Amino acid sequence: MDLSFTPEENAFREEVRAFFRDQLPDDIREKLVAGLHPSKDDMVRWSRILNKKGWAVAHWPKQYGGTGWTPVQQYIFLEELQLAPAPAPLAFGVSMVGPVIYTFGNEEQKKKYLPRIANLDDWWCQGFSEPGAGSDLAGLKTTARREGDHYIVNGQKTWTTLGQHADLIFMLVRTDPNAKKQEGISFLLIDMKTPGITVRPIITIEGGHEVNEVFFDDVKVPAENLVGQENKGWDYAKFLLGNERVGIARVGASKERIRRLKQLATAERDGDAPLIENQRFREKLAWIEVELKALEMTQLRVVAGEAKREKGKPDPASSILKIKGSEIQQAITELALEVAGPYVLPYRAESADHGWNEPPAGPDWASPLAPAYFNYRKVSIYGGSNEIQKNIIAKAILGL
Repeated sequence: MDLSFTPEENAFREEVRAFFRDQLPDDIREKLVAGLHPSKDDMVRWSRILNKKGWAVAHWPKQYGGTGWTPVQQYIFLEELQLAPAPAPLAFGVSMVGPVIYTFGNEEQKKKYLPRIANLDDWWCQGFSEPGAGSDLAGLKTTARREGDHYIVNGQKTWTTLGQHADLIFMLVRTDPNAKKQEGISFLLIDMKTPGITVRPIITIEGGHEVNEVFFDDVKVPAENLVGQENKGWDYAKFLLGNERVGIARVGASKERIRRLKQLATAERDGDAPLIENQRFREKLAWIEVELKALEMTQLRVVAGEAKREKGKPDPASSILKIKGSEIQQAITELALEVAGPYVLPYRAESADHGWNEPPAGPDWASPLAPAYFNYRKVSIYGGSNEIQKNIIAKAILGL
């Protein structure tokens, strides 16, 4: 299998790279280089720049606003976006519910939602996980009972990322309580302003508000918001999660973070020799780079085989990308702590009132590293835990 890029593909890479260099606002780029999260306004601003260019939903079919790019071009675009670094289009709309709607939804749903997803007129969030139904997602208990031309939804979702910003949520709900676990589940679209919905923040270990729990108390949802067929939601969810896991590899993002690590490790530290001169540090860095190159080759093989796969059927190899990609991302955050040394210690402003915790004395770039380390403990869990991915590999690839 030839995994090298053609001259035409390399020329396409230069076009994409030039666009990111010239059109990505400097303030957004600087945030990402520093390891900070873009704000909602940043995301909307950048998504509309991409949409004006026609690149906001690059991987969608052309009739729904996509580019018609080949799988290799889509891979190049994603890698260059992460290398820029630039914010990825909001995944909940562009990579998750959007493909479900244009693959399984009706024409009215496509016309209503797809253009608004491309322009980030609607902020979507995901309603899958529940207390007691995370990796075992088929065990979900949130119910949707049909009453005339509406569903009445009751239950709770958790770990709802960026739900505090959301206009809409796509949900897995149980519509047949008597069916087997994977059956009797449906896929609903719900307006977050509907009466009966309560969003409560979950403050994560690094002190951030990224995830939420969402409660549904007799929430009335029009039956027209059902995607596809009732009780077929599990099939749509598997399709969605396959798309999500490919993106989780984040090869380009890991390359950019390694570039940044090398830059920081090359600088002198309070008169000491640069950390890059430490042999043990170089060994750890080299190990990550070797693992990342192997991941990149695996992802290219998945991309090369995409044209041969049945439409709408995810490649089980995406589970391999998810496992190794998340492990590499976590390893990079661990190495970043070594680069910062004592300057990575967290600072709690309220402690300064008692006189025993002074403001951080180190460089500005060090302060986001500990929060990033803590936050990235989650990447081996979301999108289906790595343990679940190993089960998928054992069954779908190894035939065990």
